[in-house]
Amino acid sequence: MDQKRGRGRILAIGKKSTKSITSPNFILGLSNKLTDKEKTMKNKLAGLAIMGLMALGLSLPAEASLVVSGTVLYEGTQRNLIYDDDLEITWLDYTRADDTWGNQTSWAAGLSLTVNGVTYDSWRLPATVDGLTVSGYDGTTTAGYNITSSEMGHLYYSELGNKGFYDTSGNSQEGWGLINTGDFHNLDSSWYWSGTTYALNPTLAWYFRTNRGNQSATSKDKLYRALAVLPGQIQTVPEPATLLLIGSGLAGLVAVGKKRRGH
Repeated sequence: MDQKRGRGRILAIGKKSTKSITSPNFILGLSNKLTDKEKTMKNKLAGLAIMGLMALGLSLPAEASLVVSGTVLYEGTQRNLIYDDDLEITWLDYTRADDTWGNQTSWAAGLSLTVNGVTYDSWRLPATVDGLTVSGYDGTTTAGYNITSSEMGHLYYSELGNKGFYDTSGNSQEGWGLINTGDFHNLDSSWYWSGTTYALNPTLAWYFRTNRGNQSATSKDKLYRALAVLPGQIQTVPEPATLLLIGSGLAGLVAVGKKRRGH
């Protein structure tokens, strides 16, 4: 469903937007013609405002990372909502048990999760770049190891820092497998479906193995696990204490400015 219809508002944050509004120059850009007492008060208030803005996460990261945007109640448990600011997608920290490709895609498409009164229903399985199946080790092929062009591969290698069974030269290596899971509590060492059909043979679909770090295409009748992703970042409501912190700091800065102009 199109997010523009209003049921689910997504806040997508791109890597290119790296200017921070928590810069001291932004907060402290008042007149320099203040008394020492006023300067001290201004600096204290600015500190409060900066702390509040930092707590809200308004300083955008310049590098790719996984960020827990919040949690959502699903299947009786609060699940992490993990945002990948590189691919601009949100992962639901929940692994669905082994099932066919058709059932797993239907499950993801049917998800409708509400966070802070907003419903998000554009969930899907992770995507893979489709193409003729060519297996390799250096990450440039469609199948094989060390591939980061698929969303599961990007998560496994780039974000979580795991190793495949083979290195980029095709040699077996130590420390392979799903060693690092980050903020995921429900990511299994197993086989996961991609939502992408193998175009050259529509009875096949792509998959990714988190137990070895490789991907390929196989029959949609196979029983594999599934993760769901959502385009963009789920907007969360800041804590009241954080809003109070920002409000107190900014209000104080305004008061100092007005007092100075009144002289």
